[in-house]
Amino acid sequence: MADSNATYTQIHIQFVFAVKFRDSLIQEDWKEELHKYITGIVQNNNHKLLVINSMPDHVHILVGMRPKQSVSDLVMEIKANSSRFINEKKFLSTRFEWQKGYGAFSYGKSQVNDVINYINNQEKHHHKKSFKEEYIEFLTKFDIDFNQEYIFNDLI
Repeated sequence: MADSNATYTQIHIQFVFAVKFRDSLIQEDWKEELHKYITGIVQNNNHKLLVINSMPDHVHILVGMRPKQSVSDLVMEIKANSSRFINEKKFLSTRFEWQKGYGAFSYGKSQVNDVINYINNQEKHHHKKSFKEEYIEFLTKFDIDFNQEYIFNDLI
C-alpha cells in the first residue's frame, strides 16, 4: 500500500543557457569535465540528470526534477557553481560567465527519448542552424511570448 504522505511527481525539464555574449568558450578538451560537474550539482540536489550536452556557446540539460526545489534556484546553482568551477580550474585565460537568463521547457514522459536524442545530437543540429535560431524555435514551439531584443546580450 502506498504511503499516504508520499508525493509522486514526473517532471521533465530541459534547461538551455548560453555563455555570456554567446562566446564560443566551452572547449572540447574540458567540456566532459564540465558536464560531470554539472551532473554532480543536479544529483546533489536530488534531481535526476537524464542527459547533458554543450556546444562551444551554450548548454542543454534534461532533468527529472523533484518538486522540493524551484527551477530558478536549480539553474542559479548550476550556473554559479559551474562558472566558479571553470574559473578555478583555469580552463580559460579569461573569466568565464554564463549569460543572464535561461530557457526551461517541460516535456511529458513520452517525449523524453526524443529530447535525449536531440540533445545528444547537438553538433548535427548546429550544422543547419545557429543557437539563436534554435532558441527562437524553442520559444515559438512552446508558445512563449518573447521580445527578440532581450533574448541575447550581444557584445557591443
